[in-house]
Formats: sequence, structure tokens, C-alpha cells
Amino acid sequence: MGTADAIPGVSGGTIAMIVGIYERLISAITAVDPDRILAVLRGLTPSGRRDGWQALREMDALFLVVLGTGIFTAIVTITRVAHWALTTVPVPTYGLFFGLIGASALVLYAEVGLDTWVERGAAVAGFVLAFVVSGQASAALQSGPAVTFFAGALAVSAMILPGVSGSLLLVLIGQYDFMTGQLQSFVDGLLGLLTGGSLDTVLSAGATVVAFIAGAVVGLFTVAHAVRKALATYREPTLAFLVSLIAGALRAPVVQSSVALTEAGRSWTPTALGTFAVAGVVGVVLVVMIDRYAGGIDY
Repeated sequence: MGTADAIPGVSGGTIAMIVGIYERLISAITAVDPDRILAVLRGLTPSGRRDGWQALREMDALFLVVLGTGIFTAIVTITRVAHWALTTVPVPTYGLFFGLIGASALVLYAEVGLDTWVERGAAVAGFVLAFVVSGQASAALQSGPAVTFFAGALAVSAMILPGVSGSLLLVLIGQYDFMTGQLQSFVDGLLGLLTGGSLDTVLSAGATVVAFIAGAVVGLFTVAHAVRKALATYREPTLAFLVSLIAGALRAPVVQSSVALTEAGRSWTPTALGTFAVAGVVGVVLVVMIDRYAGGIDY
């Protein structure tokens, strides 16, 4: 799930469904509430130990800890590769993202009904919103604690939805490259402390990472629940909106590629277009392969 969530266009929720843990994941997340958390805290005393263990079992705490550790480990490693690729070879990297995003949208549209005017209206609204925002993201959302907090809440909310990529939404709001860089700096800073490195780097990048995690925690237990309620009440229009959000975000990799070329003093040439297109085909193939193994899943 962590590997999928670190790659724009691929959903960790889809992977959870493929391996058969999606329903258990949703049950575990929604089981976490203040009463059970208080019971766990009271379990630190001898008299409350039994209730504490019971609360941990009801929240499926061991499952969440093991899964969370795996997700974190994958994100730390995969985002390092992604950040290097965006810095070194941005055009083919964004081309790959374009293919992943486009193919994901096509695959998911096959599972979404557009039979009513409400569903079609939701689809148009999602596409227009994503298309407009993805073209303005870099200028509109400057990096800062509030934006980082919002990015964390948005990304983790998308993480648990099959077909919706948290990293894709970070690309859409212009925060993907920034967050992968900050995470890499934080991890490198921690490792550097073992060899006498400076604490300043850890504190600087760590503040961003903490803000992101704080937003993720809030998003996981608020926004994610709201989206789940929307899916339960207005499933088809909500899915139409979410999938169209992905389709509209196809503009983001193109815009980011143009920015990268401009910053390098270059422009779109037949070679650059060909590189972008070939990488996009690779992204399409990857999604088709994933979808083949995920055949029959009800998104």
C-alpha cells in the first residue's frame, strides 16, 4: 500500500482490496474512537488492564501497527527514488505519472455509472475543479505549515479510497515534489546525526514532516469518515466526482513538465515530447497490469 500511495495515479486502497484486507482496514480505522483510546490509557494501570487489552483488540491495533509500519517504510524508500527522478529527469518522470493517471481514470470510468444527470453533473464538476486547480497549483499554494497540514489531510483521506491516489492529489496541489524532498532531508538528517551531523536540518525538515503527519491523522479520522458517508449515501455521484477529479488532474504532469523545461532553459521539442509519450505508455502498461490482477473488484 505504501509503494502504491507514493506513486501518483496508483491507489493504496486498490492494493488493499487486491490482497483482501480492505474491509478489515476500514473496520479498524472506524473502530478507533475516544472511548477506546481512553480505555487503552486506563489499561496502563493494573485495574484497567483488561479493558485496555479489549479496546486494543476491538481497534485491531496490531494489524494497524504492522500495516502502518509497512506503509511508512515503503513511502520513505519509494519517495526518495521519486524525488531523485523529478530532480534529475523530470520530463519522463511526469510522463510516467501522466500515463499512470490517465490509465487509472479510464479503468475506473468503466466501474462508474454516468446514467443520471446528477452523476454526469458530479463528473463534470470533478473534472473542471481538478483541471483548473492543477493548472494553478504551483502559484496558488505556497509551501507552509497550513498548506502542509492540509496536504497531509487530503493525501491520507485519498489513501484509503480505491482508485484515488493521495500522491496524485499532492501533485495536483503542487506539493508532491516539495514533500518528497522534505521527507528525504529529514531521513538523511536523522542518519547524519549518527555521524556527527547537524541538528538544524532535522529540525527544519522535521517541522514540515510533523505538520504533514498531523494533517494526516486529522484527515484519517474526519475527512475519510465524511467521504465514506458520502459513498454510502450517494455512492455513484461521489465515485463519478472522484474519478473525474483524477481525469482532470491529467493537466498537472503536463504543467509541471513545462515548468521543469522552462527552469532548465529548454522548451518542448520532438525529443522531449517523444520521451514524455514513451514514459506515459510505460505508465499505462503498469496500470493495465495492476488492473488485470484486480479484475472483478467493485470500486
